[in-house]
Amino acid sequence: MEDQRHFIVLICVGLYMGICVLVGIWSLRRTKSTHDFFMAGRDLGILVTAMAVFSSTMSGFGFVGGPGLVYRMGLSSVWMIVCSSIGFALVYYLMGKRIRLLAELTNSISLPDVVANRYGNESSRFLVAVAILLGVIAYLASQIKAMAMVLQEILSQSAFLGSLSLEWCVAISCAVLVFYCVTGGIIASVYTDLFQGIVMIVASLLVFITAMTAVEGGFTEMTRTLSADDPETLSPWGTLGIFGCLSWYFLFVLGSSGQPHIVTKLMMNKRVSDVRYVMPITLLGLAFSGLLWVGIGLCMRTLVIKGVHPELSHADAAAPQFLQTYAHPLLSGIVFAGLFAAIMSTADGFLNIGTAAIIHDIPRAIKGHSLPHELLWARLVTVFLAVAAALFSLYSGVDLIALLGAFGWGTFAAALVPVVAIGLNWKRATPLAANAAITVSLVINFTLLVLKKGGFQLPYRIEGGAVALLVSLTVFFGISLLSKPKKIAPEIEAVMDF
Repeated sequence: MEDQRHFIVLICVGLYMGICVLVGIWSLRRTKSTHDFFMAGRDLGILVTAMAVFSSTMSGFGFVGGPGLVYRMGLSSVWMIVCSSIGFALVYYLMGKRIRLLAELTNSISLPDVVANRYGNESSRFLVAVAILLGVIAYLASQIKAMAMVLQEILSQSAFLGSLSLEWCVAISCAVLVFYCVTGGIIASVYTDLFQGIVMIVASLLVFITAMTAVEGGFTEMTRTLSADDPETLSPWGTLGIFGCLSWYFLFVLGSSGQPHIVTKLMMNKRVSDVRYVMPITLLGLAFSGLLWVGIGLCMRTLVIKGVHPELSHADAAAPQFLQTYAHPLLSGIVFAGLFAAIMSTADGFLNIGTAAIIHDIPRAIKGHSLPHELLWARLVTVFLAVAAALFSLYSGVDLIALLGAFGWGTFAAALVPVVAIGLNWKRATPLAANAAITVSLVINFTLLVLKKGGFQLPYRIEGGAVALLVSLTVFFGISLLSKPKKIAPEIEAVMDF
């Protein structure tokens, strides 16, 4: 079977692509309105919602970028995984029931809709839509780049196709993604999430066992080898350092509550009471996927140090090369297929919320109504966003997929945590404070990105998104306490009291 490895991987990926086409066609028949395109008819069951939340979090960011971070920085990125359970507990506690009730009460189909109804302010809707749009470009870029790099790694083993440039692989990935998203909308995304979420939970456990046995002596030998090479690799803070790790911890704990691709999924479940069952399933998926994140990264770094595997050309190749070289061919094929499913469905979710911002929320904020023929415009704008994100993935100057994803996460977190997570729970919050917090966070995040491209680094390698989040929270609380509160609509206030 080993001599048929490449053929088996191609068959698994090809079967997945076929499933994507079928899901897209099936979803096209179910997508009759923008309500279906953006909210899946608000009719998702417990398992579908849980897997959609888990899958949209990990995807290419976790399954390609995560092992790459561990390979380069050691255990530093564990602080992203450890805090995920706390972060998701906060998401469900602060917003699980409340945002679902608000969405149904106000017939909202997007997060800016909810914000506009909460604050009674169209400028808040506009700024939230802009923040979502900017964050989507960065986060979507990480998904497209992850998909392209995995595709490049698979095709490099083919004698017929040979090695394609990253640009060509990005173009191919973008084309497949556009077809999938334009036809199916969010319905295609959430039902693919169900399939790939189950696959990745099982596969993560099997990959972890494979990583443990790929090095003779298992994790004991990995620990000895890595410690001898660089003791900081296995220290609690890895090679990033204490302040860098704690900034990630702060950003990913609080930042979970500001991720629109997560929060909007909580607006789609069938019953409000389902939240209590959705959260444990989501956390279980994250726990298992963390095994793949750490296992592959440590294993590949050990194999390179011992001379068993050649030095990687880039850290993000850790997961694809491990699967191509050390995993059982069938497991490798299943994981690659599941990985494509994760990336496609997550990218669909980002395209979905970004498209809603352009054709639904920004026009409503400016003109008082959304664009005519919304469903047609939604599909056209989806193509535009995918192309913009593909270009950003190639020319942003951020080299690691996980760091590209972390920038998108930080953009969302700093702009939306105060406005959404705090604002839906604190009646004293004002529209002026919300608008100021979003504006300040965007200025800080993108200024730091430009400076970073020029070689600037924050002291102690602190994550820029954490600084932006801290400042936006300070601005939000400060202005809310100093400005005059605006009267909240009685029905909105009743939901906040729930």
